[in-house]
Amino acid sequence: MELVLLLFIAIFVVTYRRNNGENVYKFFAGEVTNIYDKYAPYTFKTVRQKSIELGEEFTTKEYIIQVVIFGAAGAVIGYLYFYSIIWAIFYAIAAIAFIPYLAYLRCQRVYSEFLFEQIQVYTTNVIMEFNTTQSFVKALEGVCESGVLEDPVLSDVKKMIQMSYDNGTIEESIQFFNEKYPYYMVKNMHQLFLQITKEGAKDSGESLENMLLDIDMLVEGVYRDKMDRAAFHRKFITFGLALYFLVMLTQFLLGRGNYIKMLERWYVKVILHFIIILNSYFLINGEKYYNEDTGGE
Repeated sequence: MELVLLLFIAIFVVTYRRNNGENVYKFFAGEVTNIYDKYAPYTFKTVRQKSIELGEEFTTKEYIIQVVIFGAAGAVIGYLYFYSIIWAIFYAIAAIAFIPYLAYLRCQRVYSEFLFEQIQVYTTNVIMEFNTTQSFVKALEGVCESGVLEDPVLSDVKKMIQMSYDNGTIEESIQFFNEKYPYYMVKNMHQLFLQITKEGAKDSGESLENMLLDIDMLVEGVYRDKMDRAAFHRKFITFGLALYFLVMLTQFLLGRGNYIKMLERWYVKVILHFIIILNSYFLINGEKYYNEDTGGE
């Protein structure tokens, strides 16, 4: 144990001396950022960049606070279960190691919420433009020129326009967009436009008005689900963290001395490790559910 502490101190001293005059905090923050940029998957870089643009990404200071909180929580749980500094350090490091994955989930949620809002803007504006132009492609062009869309949706709508002109039909472009953005409102709206185009319906105003109402109802349902998820998430995290500390009840019932004697048996330690892993899996799955795609199928 003393050797581990000495190694940590040695690394800190060497780092400080090599970065004379430079803030060590900024040095470590910069190194972590470089590692993220180099090894993070493309999807994470995309959603993280959009989170930064939307002002939803955590600052370096907030990440440092997360590291401290997760590390402290992991250390406390590890020590309460095993009364061992080594296991306390192990679970502190394990808890900190999950921060990048949790950041990825949070950025995914921010990105999916942004996409859903863009799809809502796309569908409602295309319908309104069609009422004026009576042409699906012209409606797409009008939405692009209006400046209400942002990338990546804007680029994909421009690709739809180009595909429609190249093929002389809207079917392939619609299939491309439906596969890229599998939202009910997109599929329903495109199906209506395909029907109007193929059947040559002259009076489509009522159908489009009904479609706008359907989109409004769908959006309302999605945002209601979002609020329900947020309320459930707070209760879930509280309950999940409370499960870790049931060991305190066990120690109270058995007595601390008897509990420490039980820790001398290897199978007791295995059971305790299994309990921690199971609780952690339970919490991570809950986080994944909370951050799942907004409005997706």
